[in-house]
Amino acid sequence: MTKQASPYANAQGSKTVTLSIQSWVGAQANTAVVKYLLEHELGYRVDTVQVDEVPAWDALSQGRVDAILEDWGHPEQEQRYVTDKKTIKPGGDLGVTGHIGWFVPTYFAKQHPDVTDWRNLNKYADQLRTPESGGKGQLMDGSPSYVTNDKALVSNLNLDYQVIFAGSEAAQITQMKQFAKEKKPFLTYWYKPQWLFEKIPMTEVKLPPYKEGCDADPEKIKCGYPHTPLKKFLNADFEKRGGDAATLMKNFQWNTKAQNDVSLMIAEQKLSPEEAAAKWVKKNKQVWEKWLPKKK
Repeated sequence: MTKQASPYANAQGSKTVTLSIQSWVGAQANTAVVKYLLEHELGYRVDTVQVDEVPAWDALSQGRVDAILEDWGHPEQEQRYVTDKKTIKPGGDLGVTGHIGWFVPTYFAKQHPDVTDWRNLNKYADQLRTPESGGKGQLMDGSPSYVTNDKALVSNLNLDYQVIFAGSEAAQITQMKQFAKEKKPFLTYWYKPQWLFEKIPMTEVKLPPYKEGCDADPEKIKCGYPHTPLKKFLNADFEKRGGDAATLMKNFQWNTKAQNDVSLMIAEQKLSPEEAAAKWVKKNKQVWEKWLPKKK
């Protein structure tokens, strides 16, 4: 990554902010709305940088970006940068609870209700086989950079499946839409909130329940994923010196429906993130005006 705007820029009177933007559309929706408000309500210039989840923490610690607006839980990075080095500060809850899981299309779950228990998955491996999965059932994942324990889970639960990475959220959505169009079965790693559930109803497969610490050793994981209140994080210097921009980001909190509304405009209606943000902002003043810094 090239050197981005310094977190000290605002303190020097040059109102510039750099936001980390993740590759999935929900995170793009957060960034689009905050960027729009920073530019149009507070007069900032906003740069965005797309960085994978873990490198984004390094960039945030170094001040190459000022904020991450949606984190799905990275305890190692939090320990290193928030607790030990104190180079990153928590920015509060996003207001959305995230959950990763395995899902099958609801049309398949209705035909075979027992597929929604992981203990029955091997029974359906043949039906879920693809040319890529090499004789085993396919478990479709998105990007290898996402939070995923799927390879360990498949191995430790003795499942006759192969994890196949689509490469990105967009590629995964394309594949799921194709399967759904042909009413074919599929098993996929997926997450809530996500706008695609409105287009393709999906039913979660129950994995062994998550208990605190059951995912401590990545090699030995045998449990499903937690429900995670999604959080924001700010560079520590920016949190201190970022003025109105830092205040807006700490105050920014919305719900799953709002995030999905903006996501749907970007992903399905093909609006640019800025157009989607402008449309949402125009209709929801009573929500976002509470995020703005109080006028002195």
